Amino acid sequence: MSKALEDQTREELIATVGQLQFRLSELERMIFGRKSERFVPSVPSADPLQMGLFGEMPSEVAPEPVKEQITYERQKPKAKNANHPGRNELPAHLERIEIELQPEEDTSGMKFIGWEVSEKLGYEVGRLYVKHYKRAKYARPDEAGIVCASLPAHLFDKCIAEPSLMAKISVGKYVDHLPVDRQFKAFKREGVNLPTSTAYDWIKLCASRIEVVQEALSKLILSSDYLQVDESPIQVLDKELKGKTHRGYMWVFRDPVRKLVFFHYHPGRDKNFPKEQLKNFKGYLQTDAYGAYDQFKQHPDIIPLHCMAHARREFEKALSNDKARAEHALQCFQQLYALEKKARDQNLDYDERKALRQEKAVPILDELEAWMEQNLNQTTPSSPIGVALRYYLARKGYFRRYIDDGKLEIDNNLIENAIRPLALGRKNYLFAGSHEAAQRAAIFYSIFACCAQHNINPSAYLNDVLCRLPLHPINKIEELLPHRWKID
Repeated sequence: MSKALEDQTREELIATVGQLQFRLSELERMIFGRKSERFVPSVPSADPLQMGLFGEMPSEVAPEPVKEQITYERQKPKAKNANHPGRNELPAHLERIEIELQPEEDTSGMKFIGWEVSEKLGYEVGRLYVKHYKRAKYARPDEAGIVCASLPAHLFDKCIAEPSLMAKISVGKYVDHLPVDRQFKAFKREGVNLPTSTAYDWIKLCASRIEVVQEALSKLILSSDYLQVDESPIQVLDKELKGKTHRGYMWVFRDPVRKLVFFHYHPGRDKNFPKEQLKNFKGYLQTDAYGAYDQFKQHPDIIPLHCMAHARREFEKALSNDKARAEHALQCFQQLYALEKKARDQNLDYDERKALRQEKAVPILDELEAWMEQNLNQTTPSSPIGVALRYYLARKGYFRRYIDDGKLEIDNNLIENAIRPLALGRKNYLFAGSHEAAQRAAIFYSIFACCAQHNINPSAYLNDVLCRLPLHPINKIEELLPHRWKID
């Protein structure tokens, strides 16, 4: 074997070993390591306000929170007896709030003959209570019939749960990530023993009523001129796949300007779903580099841009492969993010933020991309640093497009934050019971994500909206959206 061939073989083996070591380290990090992508330079600048490479911008960014995975195991509850014994009476020890209702009809001259009694189970923070409705009944003169006071308009006819309790259970499951059976065990400690299946019926009923709010939310978000889109997997039980779960996806659409988020469940991840959803959309569309979004690059009314955090992530992964090059790139990204932090801290408007980017970010991007071009041919294409360089350079126009408009964000991190409750929930309830259940989850995630964006108490919001919906005009549903919601 010639020396040239031996050298080539040696280089190939070294590259292969390097790739395998990188894959092993990534696997170990996924299983055992922390998920934070925070980068601290090996040799920090002596002056924290010194930009170091290209200018005068500080290189420090706010530390990102450390993430941790929480898992647990639970036994599947045994099937209930098919012969249901009927609804249990509400416990006598619970506080009763007496509410007396009189008929709207004039009862003068009528004989009072008693009360028609109905009870509904409600909830306040830290306690269960029962609303004890006493509806006055009157007999008309000359046996002309009976008059009875009407119950208040209620979204859930023939259901003992008040909106407050519906809100408590829904927020517990989709915001606090508490499985329904855990919540009902807590109720049992208070002496209220209800079957878990009842809670699922309540959630199903609640979702069917507030779906109209989610539809209005979807319509409003898709009418904006700037959207961020991402998708996240969710396991779903499928009756056609016995003993297995189906991998579905939550597609998430975020309006960064109005701070609104919309979840939609779809069984697949194919390109036809976003195509259908965005068929009337016009404006900026910010995504990751997933191939389903490539179809919008030639769309006459859509201006695509990519998430800078995904580019940065590739270099963070390459630290163990080529520390010098990866650190150099990460320091540049750090400077770009320091500019964004400065804009937020100073509450710059869109025009001021664009001017700052044009003055400071453009030189950083120009220098960074020139450096990448110079180093591209000095790296192995399949190595982590080679992948990172090629990933960015193949999409550089889409990564740097955020500098063209001050309302655009540098990355999709805010939409990923909106998805985080879904990821946490998956650790607890493991899967959705059906495709319909996954779509119901999307309804709650949409509404609660918007509440989080606007610092609204989700329990107070959902309780109030459930109370208003029976009498609220259908053509004014937008008034109930979180960003416009006001308590009377």
